[in-house]
Amino acid sequence: MTHSATHPPTGIRVILVGAGFAGLSAAIECSRKGHTVVLLDKAASPDEITQFGDIISFDPNGARHFERWPGVIEAMKKVARKTTWLDFYHWKGEFVTRQSFEGEQEWGPRINGHRGELWNIIYGHAVERGVEVRWGSRVSDYFEDEEKAGVVVDGKEIIADVVVAAEGVRSRSRKIVLGFDDKPKSSGYAVYRSWFSGDAIRSNPTLKHLVDGDSHSGFIGPDLHFLVSSLKDGKEFNWVFTHVDDGNIEESWQFPGRIEDCLKYVEGWAPIVQEIVKSTPKDARLIDHKLVFRDPLPTFISPKQRIVLIGDAAHPFLPTSIQGASQSIEDGVVLATCLSLAGKHQIPLAVRAFEDLRYERVHKAQATGVKTRDRWHKANWNEIARKPESIHLAREAWLLSFDAEQDCYERFDQVVRHLRQRAGRL
Repeated sequence: MTHSATHPPTGIRVILVGAGFAGLSAAIECSRKGHTVVLLDKAASPDEITQFGDIISFDPNGARHFERWPGVIEAMKKVARKTTWLDFYHWKGEFVTRQSFEGEQEWGPRINGHRGELWNIIYGHAVERGVEVRWGSRVSDYFEDEEKAGVVVDGKEIIADVVVAAEGVRSRSRKIVLGFDDKPKSSGYAVYRSWFSGDAIRSNPTLKHLVDGDSHSGFIGPDLHFLVSSLKDGKEFNWVFTHVDDGNIEESWQFPGRIEDCLKYVEGWAPIVQEIVKSTPKDARLIDHKLVFRDPLPTFISPKQRIVLIGDAAHPFLPTSIQGASQSIEDGVVLATCLSLAGKHQIPLAVRAFEDLRYERVHKAQATGVKTRDRWHKANWNEIARKPESIHLAREAWLLSFDAEQDCYERFDQVVRHLRQRAGRL
């Protein structure tokens, strides 16, 4: 199904809070659907976002929407990793199996690249579309009534028809939606992440093959998995590993990592794994990021249906799902489409329809991350020896071939009928 690149103005005013991938993509989709958008972010400038981060992945269900934003997918492909596989190794170094993703090309593009670089491409498109972005805007409160919603920035109220909170797992909006201030919980795991120039290991006899073109490998061991990849023909290199978190959730949830601490976790692992960590340049960005989670929310929308949670603010994902970014894109696409289909005078209906379309799918997708982590961290190597593909990532059509925009257009009327029938029975 093909829809026009830009719809006529709807008169719907949308405030989006948070200019990460969820908020920025939702702003683009709202603009594309004809809504008037203001995007707020506490960062002083785009530089505060682009200078950080490492690898991020968009599966076909997320990346397909970039094809509808002129020039975006083409720019992304130029800087994305070119691999169509993931090589799996036993934690002692023995090669186990290669998982190919070539068959997924019929579902759409896969994009894996530097978080800041890919974000900057999307941001550039938002600016070209005329999306109003207000940097240095820290939201201190959210509010709503039956006719409008708004936020408070520097003591001043900004009002719209609907407010979209996309500022992450610690969003203040969650208190409005839930009616209480929920606290993040430790998942029991954290992730070390690093990114640096491939030149740092190009002359290392143990590691140089990793930057001979683009590569993607994973080492699977007891309660830890270690992923490495290179891109831009080996010019850039990154590694990440998920490990048991020994800290307290009250501590900072992201802080600089130390090579010596990383090495303790991979003691006894394959020499190549230890060499990767040891060869990380001292000036490379290395962080230890706690994987926090929230109990599944009973709802993504506020009592008066004028405030909506999307992305991590609504449903934080484990990295092993490889779906957090893609689901945030789907959120923005579906919300913008629901607002367009319902119209300015039925904002609460649009918001309820959005939740109905997204809730079950999002939670089903979240569960894939837990299953993958447990399958890797508690790997049964006797079973894997008999059936190596049992360690592969689950790549299912219901998740990856999905077109959120098309699905919304096809099911919106049915969802609205069910919502009205349900309301009539209350």
